[in-house]
Formats: sequence, structure tokens, C-alpha cells
Amino acid sequence: MLKNIFLSLETIETWIVYIKVETAAIETELLRDYRFGQQQLIEIWGHACAIAITKAFPLTSLGKKQPTVLVVCGPDQNGSIGLVCARHLRIFEYEPTIYYPKRTPHTIQQDFTVQCEKMDIPFLSYLPTEVQLINDAYNLVIDAILGPETDHTDVKEPYAGILVTLKQVKIPIVSLDIPSGWDVDQVTSDGINPDVLISLMAPKRCATSFSGKHYLAGRFLPYDIQKKYDLNLPEYPGIDCVIEL
Repeated sequence: MLKNIFLSLETIETWIVYIKVETAAIETELLRDYRFGQQQLIEIWGHACAIAITKAFPLTSLGKKQPTVLVVCGPDQNGSIGLVCARHLRIFEYEPTIYYPKRTPHTIQQDFTVQCEKMDIPFLSYLPTEVQLINDAYNLVIDAILGPETDHTDVKEPYAGILVTLKQVKIPIVSLDIPSGWDVDQVTSDGINPDVLISLMAPKRCATSFSGKHYLAGRFLPYDIQKKYDLNLPEYPGIDCVIEL
């Protein structure tokens, strides 16, 4: 049994947080025993991430005339969460553009892609390597590239090159669940250094080295799972599905 994944929200150093195995165990139980669908979970997480972004970067706070946002999506679950996040940001009157360099044949990812296309969200055919073009065109970048399941020591192209480019941007970066290139189970400074981190279900162990603005997203875990795994989850304000830690 997992013990006290959340002990305190007063300081990040006092947290006992998820490692990769624990994250997979709870997600498997949600899918197998509670009969959540994979698409359903991704929709919940993507919507909550979009809400967190509106809190961190309200439309009125954006510096450019147009509320442009670049969403960079990887090939796995984090990329799908990014697609859902982009769709909800469009509903919230932001102007997302998606860079999704390796589309997968899986039905779920195809469905999320079509939904974005039907909402007239543009897809880039390439990511500019001239960083100033990104800085000039967008207010912020959403990093939905590599998730907890990724081996950070074996990042292949085109994602290795994408990380090199994004490390140089000057506009804010928001990472979903973990910053791309970080080892989920260890404190690390590798990979992207985001301004905002949106953890899903619970912060991962690597989050103990994160010093930026930090949100927890996804207020949906069944009470029995919280009790079984001794999750001391934070008290969300009102009916919000995200909380700033």
C-alpha cells in the first residue's frame, strides 16, 4: 500500500510524492476496477490543465495583442492531454497552435486530433529552430511532450531537437505533469526548465526540485482510492478542479 503520498502542502520538501510505479498502479486501478476509460481520463486531465493555465496566465495578463499559445505534443499520453488542453483553451478564447510532429495510429489520439482540427486550431508542419520566431509569435509554450512513462535517458528525434529549441525560448513555458526531459523519480535539472508545472493526480518525485508556480490538476479520484492509498489530498477551493500548491 502507498503511504501518505501527500503529507503536507506547506513546503514541497515535506511531500512524499508519486514515483513511476505508483502512478501506474493507481491509473491501472482506475481503468480496470473503476471502469474509467482512457479517453475519459485524458479528457479530465486536459480540461483541468487548461483551467490551470487560465489561472496562471489570464487573458488580460498576456502581453501580445492576440492570445496566442503554442502547444507542443508528444506521441504518448502527455501529447493527448496536450491536444485536449488546446481544445479547451480555444473554448476559453485563447488562440492555440499545435505542433504534433509524430501522429500515432491509435484511435484515441486520432479522435483528439480531429476534434482540434474541427475547431480550426492550426497545426504547424515544423517547429522553427530560430527561437526568436517563437518568442515573437506566442505568449507562452505548453510542454506536453514527454510524460512520466518516458525514459529521459533515451529521448529520440524529433523530440531531442525540440527540447534543445525550447530550452532557449524566453517566453513562459508550462509543463504538463513533469517537465520534458526530467527523470520522474529523481530530482534533476535536465530537460526543460518551465515557469509553471501542472501536476496530474499528485506531484511526482522530481517536482521537489521545481521552484516555479505549481498547480495540482484533476479533482476526480474516487474516495475509496484515496482511502486505500492513504492519499492526503489538498482541500480544493470551492468547486475548482485545480489548486495552486
